[in-house]
Amino acid sequence: MSLAMILPMSAFALAASISPGPVNLVCLSSGTRYPLSQGLVFVTGATLGFIVLFIAVGLGLYSLLAVVPGLTEALRWAGVGFLLYLSWRLFRDDGRLPDGDAHRAPGFMAGALMQWLNPKAWLASASGIGAYTSGDLHQVMLFAALYLPICWLSLGSWVYAGAFLRRHVHRPAVLVAVNRTLAMLLAGSCLFLLFE
Repeated sequence: MSLAMILPMSAFALAASISPGPVNLVCLSSGTRYPLSQGLVFVTGATLGFIVLFIAVGLGLYSLLAVVPGLTEALRWAGVGFLLYLSWRLFRDDGRLPDGDAHRAPGFMAGALMQWLNPKAWLASASGIGAYTSGDLHQVMLFAALYLPICWLSLGSWVYAGAFLRRHVHRPAVLVAVNRTLAMLLAGSCLFLLFE
């Protein structure tokens, strides 16, 4: 594959990965609430979950949704339930870093699962595969290999932005306001799932 194709694929991956969405909001929140290393565990799970979804869509999973009509609706409701659960946890945050395991950060599996329930991830996968590959396994794998570091760095930048915010905002009340705003945005993204 030529450089003329790799550059547009990379630009698409960057635009799709760094633009705001449910996973990005959870990354930002993790950075404000938990140690950086815990946020990056979520990022790693979300990145690998997305790559598996991307390859599966490239191999024809998206067409399965058309064949099994109830599957799309089940994914939609599972996504809404999971996002509302995360929104509630974020809304209840008190703005202070937890001691011990009293409150655990969203981990690797939460990140991976969230991508499979994220409409933005499905849309990015389907549109990227449709626009830049002809369904050829080699092209899909190359695109996935490009996506992997771009997605991880993009999501990681949201965690770092949250950590920067936490470092420079020393009043828990401000972090509570930030987290509640993020929680409402995350819950609001459920409207997209319900009314698309």
